[in-house]
This record gives sequence, C-alpha cells and structure tokens, in this order.
Amino acid sequence: MKGTFIINGQSKTMDFNSDERLVISLRNNGYTEVKNGCLEGECGACMILLDDMPVHSCQIFTASVQNKNITTIKGIGDLHLPHIIQESFVEAGAVQCGFCSPGFIIATYALLKKNPNPTENEIKQAIDGNLCRCTGYVKIIDAIKNASKLIQKERVHS
Repeated sequence: MKGTFIINGQSKTMDFNSDERLVISLRNNGYTEVKNGCLEGECGACMILLDDMPVHSCQIFTASVQNKNITTIKGIGDLHLPHIIQESFVEAGAVQCGFCSPGFIIATYALLKKNPNPTENEIKQAIDGNLCRCTGYVKIIDAIKNASKLIQKERVHS
C-alpha cells in the first residue's frame, strides 16, 4: 500500500503493508527516533503525537492514520534547537541510554500543552505507560517539574 501522512509538519508518502503497525512504517521510512520496544503498548518507547494526542504507535495500523498529523520527538525539537522539555531532561540527568526518552518527552509535551502547571500526581498519570530501566522516575519527574516552571516563566515573558 501507499499512503500520505503529515509527519512533523511535512507531507510524506510512504509504502507499507496493509497490516503494518505505524512504528514499523515510521522506522522503515527513516524516523528512527520512534523506538521499537515491546510492540504491545506497554513500554512507551514508540510514543508519538497523533493529532496532538500521545499514542503508542505500535498499537496503530498505518493504514488507519493516513492524512493525520503525526509528530515524533524530532517534531518537538532536535539537537540543534532542543525544546525546553528536552533541555530539562538533560539538565536533570533524566536521560541515560536514551531509549525511553522520546516517549517520556512526547508524554510530557502533551501534558504541559494541556496543563502547564501539573501536580506530581498528574505528572505520574501522564507518564504512566512509559517504562525506564536506567534512571528510575525521580529524575524524570524532576525534569518535568522544571520544564513546567520554565514554560510558565516563558509564557509570562512573552
């Protein structure tokens, strides 16, 4: 099959099998920032934004999201122009191997867009479904709290 998708703001035509999951299609087309973890929707490594909603791309058939907006971690920020959330994760030491980081940052981005001042419990709920084996969750939660403060400060000065 062939379909058109809007990935990180750009129209992209991709070839894919009719029963292919989105995580596989994205990776096969160069979007390797979307990690292929458990393929069961449990680890969060494959998380993307689909029309601004965080979803596990391993749980979605590629054919079902044609012409939808897909945002990967590179659509939020990259090495040359990182997002405040990405910088906060680095500064807090919430990134070690990096495998889970895209999913956590996607979940954080969606949370802070909807709620720029979340409680710790709201943070925990937002990142539920994302697993980390290296850092644990203390530094990740600290990074999200710091990003929240920075985003709020940025909004005041805008």
